[in-house]
Amino acid sequence: MIKSMTGYGRARETRNKRDITVEVRSVNNRYLDCTVKMPRMYAFAEDAVKKHVQQAVSRGKVDVFITVDATAADVSKVEVNRELAAQYAAALGELAAVCGAEGYKIAPETLARFPDVLTVTKEDEDLEAVSADLCAVLDEALTAYNTMRAVEGKKLAEDIAGRLDAIETYTGQVEARSPETVAEYRAKLTARMEEVLQSTTIDPQRILMEAAIYADKVAVDEETVRLRSHVAQLRTMLESDEPMGRKMDFLIQEVNRESNTIGSKCNDVTIANVVVGLKAEVEKMREQVQNVE
Repeated sequence: MIKSMTGYGRARETRNKRDITVEVRSVNNRYLDCTVKMPRMYAFAEDAVKKHVQQAVSRGKVDVFITVDATAADVSKVEVNRELAAQYAAALGELAAVCGAEGYKIAPETLARFPDVLTVTKEDEDLEAVSADLCAVLDEALTAYNTMRAVEGKKLAEDIAGRLDAIETYTGQVEARSPETVAEYRAKLTARMEEVLQSTTIDPQRILMEAAIYADKVAVDEETVRLRSHVAQLRTMLESDEPMGRKMDFLIQEVNRESNTIGSKCNDVTIANVVVGLKAEVEKMREQVQNVE
């Protein structure tokens, strides 16, 4: 079943002591336009995130929001600068000798107060593992997002299918009325010629020829056959699991073109009214297809 381009999905999970939340939302767009907003320190994972989105979405304006609470995952490491500490200790020993306090023992906490004796650093992270964790939560959000898009797509398909039924009904009305217009034209032409010529004998062959020319001019058989073909193709597309929005949009343009051609060929009031209804359904369907992926 077709999917809508509009959707929302959210997932939250704690992986390797990181609390990860991912939100995915999208609106209509002609092509796929993915924007990722995440903490700068995780920017290295942006390409991987976009690849996962591309695998799940073919088009639409997609925004991905990622927040990470890594407080529990932060592991710090304290290191002693032995060489610098030894220099400080030697300098303090010299000061003690100057002050007459030879044999003075320097306490470790005293050395710890000096700059750069102790340094606190964070352990290096496994960037690939972090990226995999982010993408795993993203996949959960995309699953929820696609579920919502499928529900919306089902509603769109039902609406479009109803409009296809209406288009077929209008097409049938045009097919039924078209031969009648030729017969009516022939009758009017005969009456008009009888009125003008009166006593003169009317050539039946001339009437038939004029009627044939008129019939050829207003014939819409080709247009109605193509209309029915387009409708059948659109119905098949509604059942497809593949993205069909662009193809459907193209076919609807063709349906509109056939409708315009029928309207321009026929001067009959009844057919003109049918064409108005036909074009109204086509326009409503075009609006709905703009939401289809």
